[in-house]
Amino acid sequence: MADLTPTPDRPGLHVSKPSPNTPATGSAVCHCGATATATGDSQVKTLVEGYTANHGAAHNRTGR
Repeated sequence: MADLTPTPDRPGLHVSKPSPNTPATGSAVCHCGATATATGDSQVKTLVEGYTANHGAAHNRTGR
């Protein structure tokens, strides 16, 4: 399986939760240089919401 972890050369968002009993993990890298990681279901949810609202495709909507 390919490594789906985002990097500065391949920005994006990656979330993993291998089983219902395992805490979620997430990482994000934006083309603007911002990076973040999170562990735990609620922290990963917050990471996804923040990335979606402020990075990635959000830059295309605001022109930043």
